[in-house]
Amino acid sequence: MAQTEEWGKERRGRLTAVLVLATLISGFGSSFQYGYNVAVVNSPSPFMQQFYNATHMERYGAPMEGTLLTLLWSLTVSMYPLGGFFGSLMVAPLVNKLGRKGTLLFNNIFSIVPAVMMGVSEIAKSYEIIIVARFIVGICAGLSSNVVPMYIGELAPKNLRGALGIIPQLFITVGILSAQVLGIRNILGNSTGWTLMLGLTSIPALVELLLLPFFPESPRYMLIQRGDEKTALRALQRLRGREDVDAELSEMRLEDQSEKAEGRLSVLSLLSQRSLRWQLISIVVMNMGQQLSGVNAIYYYADSIYASAGVKQDVIQYVTVGTGAVNVFMTIAAVFIVEAVGRRVLLLCGFGICCGACVLLTVALNFQESVTWMSYGSIACVIIYVIGHAIGPSPIPTVVTTEMFRQSARPAAFMVAGSVHWLSNFTVGLVFPFLERGLGSYSFIIFAFICLVTLIYIWLVVPETKNKTFLENCQMFAKRNKVEIKLGDGDLPLTEGKESLEDAARVTAF
Repeated sequence: MAQTEEWGKERRGRLTAVLVLATLISGFGSSFQYGYNVAVVNSPSPFMQQFYNATHMERYGAPMEGTLLTLLWSLTVSMYPLGGFFGSLMVAPLVNKLGRKGTLLFNNIFSIVPAVMMGVSEIAKSYEIIIVARFIVGICAGLSSNVVPMYIGELAPKNLRGALGIIPQLFITVGILSAQVLGIRNILGNSTGWTLMLGLTSIPALVELLLLPFFPESPRYMLIQRGDEKTALRALQRLRGREDVDAELSEMRLEDQSEKAEGRLSVLSLLSQRSLRWQLISIVVMNMGQQLSGVNAIYYYADSIYASAGVKQDVIQYVTVGTGAVNVFMTIAAVFIVEAVGRRVLLLCGFGICCGACVLLTVALNFQESVTWMSYGSIACVIIYVIGHAIGPSPIPTVVTTEMFRQSARPAAFMVAGSVHWLSNFTVGLVFPFLERGLGSYSFIIFAFICLVTLIYIWLVVPETKNKTFLENCQMFAKRNKVEIKLGDGDLPLTEGKESLEDAARVTAF
């Protein structure tokens, strides 16, 4: 028993310099760009539209019609999530071929090229360049939003996987906040600075391109998918900061054996794989809930809420920055509490808070003209919603996606999750203006309902995945999927304390 406890303590991973730096570099180099490019066109939009109009005037000798300007600006905004969708479709083939780190390095092409294009757009007198560049940088975001959590999740030991898995979302929020700060009129959000602001997205990519090659590829990818145990061993030793990593290698070999018994999964076969049915449904529900819960609509509505509360127009940009800062702070809080309270609790609390905030916001918006102080209640509802989304719906779905699937299914799972994420994002951006025009403030009741349905599903179906191996998480879903997880023909020697791994690999058929 003492030996078992000692082995269990030894297996608990710790933060090492290599693990921390690999996490920070990949997060800053890729996830930061996702957030930055979400918000980068918001503040300078009046000046960008002036450029569109001036360019049209110079070309055709007449000002641009309002409908054409609206269409071009809608394309500028919507090309980003559309590119994200196509980037998600590229995840599985790229990470299987190039590896996790290799894909992140390759992905920098989709950041540096559009950054140059957007930076020279004013000199080239072409708004078409901006629209095309937004689509290309969207591909970068679609890849990074899926590959970074996968890479970090496979580098991290199981007891730190949740905390480190939130780091990509933290960098997304920092990216949004950075764009909001740089977008202040006195900094770059003006007629002379907007092209530089758009082009700055290349800096994180260059940092990642220079530094990430010095850090290891995912050991799980090297051992299970490439069969290169020596490289996997060296990578694991660097990441854990010790020579003895036999226990973790044994767990990877066991996962490899169980996958060989079932056969390798292609992207298409994932959808019909009975053993992964409920995992797949769960990531679809969580990603739809994340994007259809109204988070983008809340940000869309925020400026008008602040204005109705009496906030001066030139001060609203600073209040928006403050909201972004709250988002960053709460995501940092999630990093520190996720391993203590678990993924499931944060998801339930987050969606519950968002649901309540949407209901209260509907009430506040309907009464803020007749009740003087109610406008401040609207501001409070926006902030409460941001807090709720930041602790659960925003960061946790990618963590859970990493933990629900084994090695061969994970790339395809992230491709499905990412596609749902970006399509839902695109849908909200497309539909919300019409929804708001037809229902007004009552549109938030729809978002409250979506939050409630997602919460109920998580409560009934999604188990707690913290501090468990990938095989143990598959075991939890085996009964619901009514399948049997088999170990391969090769027998692995077991050492003291590894019985739980053996149990996780053999699940009774139901």
